[in-house]
Amino acid sequence: MNTLLLDNDKKADLAGPGIGDYKELEKILPRNYRSLLSPRETQQAIFHVKRYIEDNLCKELNLIMVEVPLIVDVESGVNDMLDRDGSRTPIQFHISNDRNLHPIDAQVVQAATKWKRVALKQFDCTAGEGICTDMRAVRKDYFLDHDHSAYVDQWDWERAIIIEQRNLEFLKTIVRKIWKVIVGAEKFAQSLFPQLKDSHYPDLPEELVFLHAEELLDMYPDLPRKQRETAVLQKHPAVFIIGIGWPLKDGYPHEMRAADYDDWVTDTRDQTGKDTHGLNGDILVWNPVTQRRHELTSMGVRVTARP
Repeated sequence: MNTLLLDNDKKADLAGPGIGDYKELEKILPRNYRSLLSPRETQQAIFHVKRYIEDNLCKELNLIMVEVPLIVDVESGVNDMLDRDGSRTPIQFHISNDRNLHPIDAQVVQAATKWKRVALKQFDCTAGEGICTDMRAVRKDYFLDHDHSAYVDQWDWERAIIIEQRNLEFLKTIVRKIWKVIVGAEKFAQSLFPQLKDSHYPDLPEELVFLHAEELLDMYPDLPRKQRETAVLQKHPAVFIIGIGWPLKDGYPHEMRAADYDDWVTDTRDQTGKDTHGLNGDILVWNPVTQRRHELTSMGVRVTARP
């Protein structure tokens, strides 16, 4: 492949979620897909599985369920930019409030990352304790495809840790607990609706494969990021990719990440024996419907005030 074309592909692939091109989307999505559940059963399944995940995530990680705001004051500084190039901006509007005597410039939440850190203190969470919320948000600058919407409904959680837990082994321990909940949720859904046990849709594996973004680049040096993920998931149907945000040996990060979000900076060479950085990552699974990568969750040890 021409080096210039390869570089352009890699640059275009840094933007984050979404396929990014409707022509490509049409080629990828199946035309003969039919749900195994009726619309009514689907709604019932969503309700029960969401409850299962919330209850068991709180149990495994020692969290409590809390409510998160949908609208915040611009001056509060708790809204998130989602990236570090400023391309995804929040919806902003003016609240006149008492005939403009006490006006407020407000924003619709894009993510609850900063708010959760404040909430840990607000709810008196000590080390080993945390919060979980069903976060609703609007992200107007997303490319809309089969698994990305301008409207966001996702779980957000945060847990207080001590400085000694800022390491890869602790990160992996937490990821394994989350994966246990996800696998359990699949089994729970299948127990409620046996028709979900279908040979066309293999069960999730009991164990995740952990890979650093540098290792993935070594495996597929000529592929852009999303294609690397899709390729590795055909070998390992569930992976956790570590170190997303730090520039890799080809000069590009695996994906752009905000500087005030997960820690993708910390040098982890003393833990891996390789030139690696970052205490964050994504859980990705193989999607048998779209025949491509599918991100389930993004997480990591948070950044600190000091390096």
